[in-house]
Amino acid sequence: QVQPVESGGGLVQAGGSLRLSCAASGRTFSNYAMGWFRQAPGKEREFVAAIVRSGGSTYYADSVKGRFTISRDNAKNTVTLQMNSLKPEDTAVYYCYAARWISSWPLLSNPNQYDYWGQGTQVTVSS
Repeated sequence: QVQPVESGGGLVQAGGSLRLSCAASGRTFSNYAMGWFRQAPGKEREFVAAIVRSGGSTYYADSVKGRFTISRDNAKNTVTLQMNSLKPEDTAVYYCYAARWISSWPLLSNPNQYDYWGQGTQVTVSS
C-alpha cells in the first residue's frame, strides 16, 4: 500500500503559480495511478487531474486544462501538480489520491475508485 502526503499549498495572488507535491510511501508506487482532487467550502470534492502508472497518459478537468500540469517520478515516489494562471475559484483543499486497480478514463475522475488519499493541502488564491 501507499500513503500519500501532500505539500506545497499556500496563499497566492490571482495569475500566480503554485507547485503541489505528493510523496507516497511504499515500494510499489509505480503500481498506482495517481490523482488530484479538490474541495472548496460548501462544495463536493471534485476531480482536478490524474496520471496513469507509467506517466504516459494524463487527464484534466475542463476547468484546469491548459493551466495545470500533472507529472510523476516513479523513482522518487512523487507526483506533482504544477498550477499556473491561478484563479480565485481554484481556492480549495487539494488532495492526492492513489488507485491500485484502475487506470482508465472516466474511472480516474471518480474519487470513490481510489484506494488511498492524503489529508490535503490548502490553496488560497486572492483576487
